[in-house]
Amino acid sequence: MKTRITAFVLTAALAVYFVLLTGRAIALIGTGELVGIALGIGVLLLPLIGVWIAWTNLRFGYQTEKMARELADEGGLPDDSDLPRRPSGRVDRDAADAWFEERKSELEAAPEDWRAWFRLAHAYDLAGDRRRARDTMRRAIELHTP
Repeated sequence: MKTRITAFVLTAALAVYFVLLTGRAIALIGTGELVGIALGIGVLLLPLIGVWIAWTNLRFGYQTEKMARELADEGGLPDDSDLPRRPSGRVDRDAADAWFEERKSELEAAPEDWRAWFRLAHAYDLAGDRRRARDTMRRAIELHTP
């Protein structure tokens, strides 16, 4: 719940920023000068790109959360609570690698199962590879969404 509130607050702050930025863009376009119009169009693109990025990230989070709830209801949510951890709280590297290999074997046995992709994404996250974790979770979302 804390993550959801943080996402909401940051999205609201971003929305205010986009509104202010759009106002500046309109003011620049309203000058009627070629340079002002060009800058205004450029500045107007920033909120549009920002809205798209915010939307895709919020949608990704929502879909991931929905799949996690479904897995939890099925009793298939990955459980890493028994893995040894460093003082920082991160999972020990060797344990994370071994856990990853188990998830990879599960995926090889069922390559079209979104659940296996979800668990592999979690394994990538434990190993600290956030980019692959997100890419793998996107594949899970593709398989989960009809």
